Amino acid sequence: MIVVHHLNDSRSERILWLLEELGVPYEVKRYARDTTTRLAPPELEAIHPLGKSPVITDGDRVVHESGAIIDYLIRRHGGGRLAPALGSEAYETYNQWLHYAEGSAMLPLMLMLYVGRLGEAGAPLQPRIDSEIANHMGYVDQALAGRDWLLSEFSAADVQMSFVGEVLGAFGRLDAYPAIGAWVNRFQARPAYQSALQKGGAYSFARG
Repeated sequence: MIVVHHLNDSRSERILWLLEELGVPYEVKRYARDTTTRLAPPELEAIHPLGKSPVITDGDRVVHESGAIIDYLIRRHGGGRLAPALGSEAYETYNQWLHYAEGSAMLPLMLMLYVGRLGEAGAPLQPRIDSEIANHMGYVDQALAGRDWLLSEFSAADVQMSFVGEVLGAFGRLDAYPAIGAWVNRFQARPAYQSALQKGGAYSFARG
């Protein structure tokens, strides 16, 4: 049985969502952030030394990192669903989105989060961060313009990239990127997404 070690308000929400899309049985083990520091609890270190979420266990196997988990679940439990055929041109595009989400797109958003906590001390960095956000989010917005999903149909690439759109929304910047905003509304309306919310609990990045 797959167990999702699920931290509130984290990337693990999209792992629950993917499993709901696939209809694969799983269990949820919940962990709560420290209300002051917002850090994950030390109990997660018993699952993986990094003490981070998401992480899943599948029998004796432990898998961490969102992209690796999504790739693992698609290959081991997807049955050919939610990913293009290996070796196809579409697969190469799909694979790039899987890596791009955390490799590039999330970096300026995370910098904005952390630098924002510095107050005036972080102000000199803000123009560069804003420039990088505009660069990356402009790229994603253009990729989604005139289409419903990142590929020709919904795939696990949309699941992996979803956190980017949701965090952008949490910073109140979706209005500047209408294609991303429409895409976020679209995927958050999916029944599997809604089911994952019910199982995962309150999630600050879901639109009401």
